[in-house]
Formats: sequence, structure tokens, C-alpha cells
Amino acid sequence: MSGLDRAVLAERTMAVERHLDRVAARLPASPDELFPATDASDAVILHLWQATQIVIDLAMSACLALRLGTPTSYADAFKRLSAADVMDGELSSRLVRAAGFRSVVAHAYDTLDMKRVHLAATNGPLDLRRFLGRLRDHATVA
Repeated sequence: MSGLDRAVLAERTMAVERHLDRVAARLPASPDELFPATDASDAVILHLWQATQIVIDLAMSACLALRLGTPTSYADAFKRLSAADVMDGELSSRLVRAAGFRSVVAHAYDTLDMKRVHLAATNGPLDLRRFLGRLRDHATVA
């Protein structure tokens, strides 16, 4: 994504939205209704993980496109973007936690706390969308 290309960002935003729509469609209303190893939990976890990964990839690319240096970690990418006023510190902190969620899903799927998954699936999508909006504010037409 050279120079935060608006067309690429739009395509990736649509992919995030498709994943978040699937999360919303399968997420039970109550955390007590989300059980491990069910179709619902598998769909919620998989699609939230994929949406989060796309946002992380965009953050890493944005750091390079905006000449903020090469991030040393996913968390570092969000911190660099916050320091450059691409987003505020509170959103950055929440996205750092989202990156942690992504790592837990990728490396310890069997030990996920379903109440925490439900909380992430309930509150996280708004943060992912806010980040995409902030990137859109910095995108250029290719």
C-alpha cells in the first residue's frame, strides 16, 4: 500500500466489514451463550481474528507509507501511529490490546476465555472501524 492508497484501503475496509458482519451475525446476545468449540464461537473467533489481522496489516503498512519507521511489533505500529496523530492514544491502547487478542487466538485457541471473546466481539468492531476511518483521513488517491 504505497502512500496509503485510497483504493487499497477501501478494498481492505470492505473485507473487514464482511468479517465483522459475520461476527455480528453469529455472536449470541449474552456471553453466557457463547460456548467453546461450537459453530457460533468458531465463526466469531475466526472472523474477529481475520478482521483484526487486516487492521494490523494496515497499521504496519501505514507506518511505512507515512514514513514513521519500521514497527518492531504490532503494538509498536499502533503506538507510532498515535505518536504521529493518526489516532488518539486511547484508541491506540485498545488496538494494542486487540493485537494481543489476535496473538492469543493465533497461538492458544484451545484456552480462550469465551467471556473475553464475547467482550472483544462486542466492543472491538467499533475500534477497528474507527481506525479505518482515521486511515481514510490520511489516504491519497493513487
